[in-house]
Amino acid sequence: MCPPASARAFSPASVGNVGVGFDILGHSLQGPGDIATVRRIAQPAVRIAAIRGGVSGLPMQAEHNTAGAALIALREALGLSGGFEIELDKGIALGSGLGGSAASCVAALVAANALLDQPLAREALYSFAMIGEAVASGGLHGDNVGPMLVGGLVLATADRLVPIAVPAHWHCAVVRPHFALETRVARAALAAPFALREFVTQSAALSQVLLGCERGDAALVRAGLEDHLVEPRRAGLIPGFAAVKQAALANGAMGASISGAGPSVFAWFEDRASAEKAAAAMVGAFAHAGLGSDPHVSPVSGPRAEVLA
Repeated sequence: MCPPASARAFSPASVGNVGVGFDILGHSLQGPGDIATVRRIAQPAVRIAAIRGGVSGLPMQAEHNTAGAALIALREALGLSGGFEIELDKGIALGSGLGGSAASCVAALVAANALLDQPLAREALYSFAMIGEAVASGGLHGDNVGPMLVGGLVLATADRLVPIAVPAHWHCAVVRPHFALETRVARAALAAPFALREFVTQSAALSQVLLGCERGDAALVRAGLEDHLVEPRRAGLIPGFAAVKQAALANGAMGASISGAGPSVFAWFEDRASAEKAAAAMVGAFAHAGLGSDPHVSPVSGPRAEVLA
């Protein structure tokens, strides 16, 4: 049976870092996402045909585009004689801290994979996704692309994706303020060295969060979900951050921090109703800081990218 000539795939947004797992921990979000339409072409190349969705300034040159770079890496690794043409429909705002650059390359990879004579396992797409996202972020890390590929909360190492079990009733509230924070700018705030004691404290926090998730122990997560490394250096880049975080904690959050590189702020809750109530309070806190914002509420164990047609 011949593979189809084209495919469309949707990739969800994500919460990168989850506060305590810089570059290695993330989870997908139900709701916003990007769609990629990929067609097989006879030419041995990858090209971007269109980018839609109210965004501007994204590169049309495949090698400089996250989706294009991912498919170039896939093509070269598999030694394909033909190539791919990509159309992107953006549903995640740029510079939002919700994995917009990652979602484009994951959606494109999942669509292109469906066009192969012998599609690869999801985990086998991981290295290509990291190569694609590195075009935007400047480094190889899987905390966004990993959860998008396999769904849910994921520990994303340099060469492996490890799904982390999370109680189905735990929910995340994410609020995106209406301004962009470029990933490279946010990373520049981390240039100065960190003290060894800070790493020890962060390691203890990450361990408690991971064990708390696996055991379904909210008390362990509450004890650990506090970013001691990155948040102190990036908080000043987000107007109203302290008040938004406090609004989440005051409404029962197990913990709250910056989503990805920011400026979105996320918080975890033991049930959906608490997450929805807190999301409204977080929106109010951003408004007090002079910023409009958009709330999203999702199970922490969010969906994975899927082929649409």
